[in-house]
Amino acid sequence: MRVPSTALVTGGAGFLGAHLCEALVATGVRVTAVDDLSTGVPANLARLRGDDRFHFVEGDVREPLPGQPELIINLACPASPPKYQADPVRTLMTSVLGTLRCLELAEQCGAVVLQASTSEIYGDPEQHPQSESYRGAVDPWSVRACYDEGKRAAETLCADFRRTRGVDARVVRIFNTYGPGMSGGDGRVVSNFLSQASSGRPLTVYGDGKATRCFCYVDDLVAGLIQLALLPELDGPVNLGSDREMTVLELVDEVRRVMGREVPIAWMPAATDDPKRRLPDLRRAQSLIDWNPPTQLQDGLRRTLTWFEQLPTE
Repeated sequence: MRVPSTALVTGGAGFLGAHLCEALVATGVRVTAVDDLSTGVPANLARLRGDDRFHFVEGDVREPLPGQPELIINLACPASPPKYQADPVRTLMTSVLGTLRCLELAEQCGAVVLQASTSEIYGDPEQHPQSESYRGAVDPWSVRACYDEGKRAAETLCADFRRTRGVDARVVRIFNTYGPGMSGGDGRVVSNFLSQASSGRPLTVYGDGKATRCFCYVDDLVAGLIQLALLPELDGPVNLGSDREMTVLELVDEVRRVMGREVPIAWMPAATDDPKRRLPDLRRAQSLIDWNPPTQLQDGLRRTLTWFEQLPTE
């Protein structure tokens, strides 16, 4: 599609949503952000205050959505394990009903929908790396299922609206993303480590520290989302993230290098149902948008650490 004149971003006051709103406004798009502020915070949008191309609406994505946008990007759902597990029914219904509302609005006004899905739809994967054709290994009785299965159901809605109603619904499966604006209490490993290190606390490592993840800097991820939204056509899901796989203990070493000193570890029991390995197969993104996120991990960690060092001490 051409660059839209108007966009609706749900979950716009969250970590990723705020960065996305800023990037869209910077390209001249008039953006409306909707967020119920259950996990997002208005401070994330501080740099957009006073910009007449940006409008914020405090609202629930499960209710009918405002406007007649040309592009809808649905990011609305808690992504932090402690937060999405705190009210699992709400989490599941935010994914399902929120996606339904976005698709209904798109059908009404002819908008493109970009659905933010997640690597969590692969569960604790039995295929490595995870390609878009892999169907996943998710336990519907898991404490994480409210998020995992909610996102899987949201993808199904996108596929069915596309097949039966002609809605241009696109799905991006986002792998671990980090950067300034993360919450120190969100339970994700980069934010945990950097908030702990910046306040002089030990780094909490769960289990043996050998679980693997891949970390993509937020500016790179946002640029990829926008590129996928602007493609003339996109059918089927696309993985987006970094394919530099590392263990949690290797991330500890990276944080120590950024800090320039030894940082102790606090060992904790393994988290319940935490996936052991994460590595996206990025060949589809590479073929579609020449995907090659440029930010090196050390540079991204330094920028994110600076963010945490400026926050009030917890």
